[in-house]
Amino acid sequence: MATLLYRLGRAAYRRARTVLVAWLLVAFALLGVGLGLGGSTDDTFTIPGTESQQALDELEQLFPEVAGASVQAVVVAPDGARVDDPELRAEIDAIAADLADVDGVDQVLGPFDEFADNQVSDDGTVAIIQATLEGQQAEISDETLDAVIATGDGRDARVEFAGQIFADQVPGITIIEAIGVGIAGIVLLITFGSLRAAGMPIISALLGVAVTMGGIFLVAAAAPVSSAAPLLALMIGLAVGIDYALFILSRHRTQLASGMDPAESAGVAAGTAGSAVVFAGGTVIIALAGLLVVGIPFLSIMGIGGAVAVAVAVAAALTLLPALMGLAGARLVPREGSRAWKRAHPGASATPTMGRRWVRGVMRRPWLTTVGVVAVLGSMSIPAFALDLNLPDGGKEPAGTTQREAYDLIADAFGPGTAGPLLVTVDITQTNDVLDDLEAIGDELASVPGVANVSQGIPSPGLERAIFRVAPETAPDAAETKQVVAELRALGDELVERYDTPIAVTGVTAIGIDISTRLTGALVPFGLIVVGLSIVLLMAVFRSVLVPVKAALGFLLSVGTALGVTVVVFQWGYGAELLHVEPGPILSFMPIILMAVLFGLAMDYEVFLVSGMREQHVHGASPREAIEEGFTNGARVVTAAALIMFLVFAAFVPEGLNLIKPVALGLAVGIAVDAFVVRMTLGPALMTLFGRRGWWFPRVLDRALPNLDIEGEALGVHRRAEAWAAEHARSVLVADEVRVDGVDLVLNADVPAGSRLALSAPAAVRRPLMAGLAGYLPLAGGRARVADALLPAQQARAARRVTLVDLDPLRLPAGATLDGLAGDRLAAARSRRSVDAWWGALASRLASADQADTARALTRIDTGTPLAALTPYERALVAAALGTIDAAPVLLVDTGELPLDTVAAADRLLEAAAPTAARILIGDAATGLPRDERAAGRLTTPTTGADAPAHSFDADPPVDTLNPEATR
Repeated sequence: MATLLYRLGRAAYRRARTVLVAWLLVAFALLGVGLGLGGSTDDTFTIPGTESQQALDELEQLFPEVAGASVQAVVVAPDGARVDDPELRAEIDAIAADLADVDGVDQVLGPFDEFADNQVSDDGTVAIIQATLEGQQAEISDETLDAVIATGDGRDARVEFAGQIFADQVPGITIIEAIGVGIAGIVLLITFGSLRAAGMPIISALLGVAVTMGGIFLVAAAAPVSSAAPLLALMIGLAVGIDYALFILSRHRTQLASGMDPAESAGVAAGTAGSAVVFAGGTVIIALAGLLVVGIPFLSIMGIGGAVAVAVAVAAALTLLPALMGLAGARLVPREGSRAWKRAHPGASATPTMGRRWVRGVMRRPWLTTVGVVAVLGSMSIPAFALDLNLPDGGKEPAGTTQREAYDLIADAFGPGTAGPLLVTVDITQTNDVLDDLEAIGDELASVPGVANVSQGIPSPGLERAIFRVAPETAPDAAETKQVVAELRALGDELVERYDTPIAVTGVTAIGIDISTRLTGALVPFGLIVVGLSIVLLMAVFRSVLVPVKAALGFLLSVGTALGVTVVVFQWGYGAELLHVEPGPILSFMPIILMAVLFGLAMDYEVFLVSGMREQHVHGASPREAIEEGFTNGARVVTAAALIMFLVFAAFVPEGLNLIKPVALGLAVGIAVDAFVVRMTLGPALMTLFGRRGWWFPRVLDRALPNLDIEGEALGVHRRAEAWAAEHARSVLVADEVRVDGVDLVLNADVPAGSRLALSAPAAVRRPLMAGLAGYLPLAGGRARVADALLPAQQARAARRVTLVDLDPLRLPAGATLDGLAGDRLAAARSRRSVDAWWGALASRLASADQADTARALTRIDTGTPLAALTPYERALVAAALGTIDAAPVLLVDTGELPLDTVAAADRLLEAAAPTAARILIGDAATGLPRDERAAGRLTTPTTGADAPAHSFDADPPVDTLNPEATR
């Protein structure tokens, strides 16, 4: 992957304007189409498979008059008046009539109608008009809503409207978020010491967010998307977009200060730091996509939106950022003597950096640091055990909106439960006395503790279901309301026995409670999956047991602290006024979103700090030296990244959408604690205590887990191989100490175009060796250049540059003929020549090359004769001829046990038909061919370096594969 990212970064750097224009076009196109189609959000929460959702779905089929989206018009009498005064009563009737006339309103129930119940407050100052719309929230047009609100205009009484349908449907961005981005820019300016460099991560992140937001609005025009989804995507996209670009740009500037070519540096930065970015982004995407398994549609949409935002941020960091680097060119090189230049030349400054001083202080007192951090964070996590989850109700809408005003009026005049009533559905298909049974059931419901009042039971037109509106004494998001729902459902078993009438509890409040219950139940399993995944991934990265366990436990401390602080602020109300939040239950999906996002970011910081320590350890540094050097190299960029994350997330707390505020606060606290306390304080302390034991890794795990090269170590090998291959540009095939598994011989070779190298080896050696050179088997050691492919990195490319020729096949396909085999090969090569034409042209070429005997042998072969009927000599010529059809630059020929005259004839055919191909012939008689002075090579034993008996040129001296001319 590192090599692929290296090439991608170089390509984007060299085609900077094209890449930038492409990103701009995509961003403007998606935003234009998405906003042009009028995409808006929908905060209708559904939860398939629960009692509340099933009951609501049944009502849509059997009792659509009460299942549609509902509106409550709240009428408040002027001071000193009552709603039942004749003038106000007439006005209320007029409002109800106007509502009934609105296109899209299904039915209206006025406070003084026959079936009205509890729609006038005890003091007579507030009345409620109930209206049911046609369809669910997502199906209601803006025109219908405008017409509904217009019915309250110009009245003597105050009229406000309540209902989920009036929730804020267009996510807005305030000046606070812009200030957060501005402060992030200041952090970048301090980090890079360059205004040009500081602007690049912000430009990259903003363009990425524009693409994401345009895509979300485009989806919102066709499918329901909650109002939190775009803001969550915006928040995450901005934060990770800036961070990922910061990591890559920081590596680029350090390399420029070290004297690397700018284009090469862009590619290397994309291949090394970019690999870590892909790993970090991939973990966040996996965690967010994991929200799909919870089975809640709106949460799935949020997870997908966040995952897309992260994916776009990764793509922008790997393509758009190198393009911006390309536009800046050498102007990004730090000035000599600047802070950025000194960071690339540690010996240039005698004063230790702050990061070095910090880690030295931590390592001096590792036990004190460890105990202190665990004690403090553990204490801050205790409030998390009091977590109370719920979905927001009208009381969480922004102050001053009609829904918030109406909610407050209903809660004050009728009690908080009336603002979010429960719907109890009753199956009346088995009762013979509907009205009496409904009256008795209503009394039973009213007797449940915590129920304030129960409406009359209203049967459906087909007498399949009846509904009761049950108003709890407490608010919809109160813990007591959850208990009321549980007791109503428990009462259902008794009602079935007495009246044979199953009941179900539904409505917006009940659905919210069911969602919270499911999310609470999913929290621990999801957390275990995330922690388990982090341990496995980090084991694959660091080849250690203790390091991943330390990282996972630190992640749990970060999550616990973030949840604890959120409970203290949002649930208990400490500091709520300062942050412009209202105390109450925590948003149901906040903890699971927090874990998903924080998981990826925590792994990111862990990788950037610990990978440097591992590199120092591998190179022989002592444990303390490895910790100090690794920490010092990564501390500055991690500090800047965490500060930016914190500022971006914190900016969404004071004036953000109420749905987003707890998520933003939790992420801001989680990022700060994880980066500065867990990774940069607790991490070095524990690594000091671990010592060399920190890098212990059992062999069984080493074999079982893949080695994830997220720091691009393979890229360094590849670049060195490219430099080595450039020194041998005159040769088509060069092998340097090449080994394959199962073969105890080493190949060194240098074969220019048109030349031939002949070696002698048994079948057990030649077949795997040729497969390794052709890219079909991985090399066990060494390196090779096969045409323009480098081994071991580019096996697939090497396979396309090589044709394997078996002159003496052990088994032949039944009935195979030259005509059939050549026809297939010519078709694969997209040649328009027929087999006869190709065969005749080959014979003519041999004749003109003074190979008359071989040409006559070809003309005697009938192309339709089965190969099994040919002589070994003829089969060898046919195999050689077939091998030239692909026009591969490298031919690897297994001569088997054929006699020398047959091998020589096949070789002459290969030379005439493929004059520019580099040929290696391996077999018993191959070394009897005339020696080609242009090529050199031999097979040797790896232990002594001596020639392997009977497996090499007797006449060749030991070959220097780096300079074969010097050998000769």
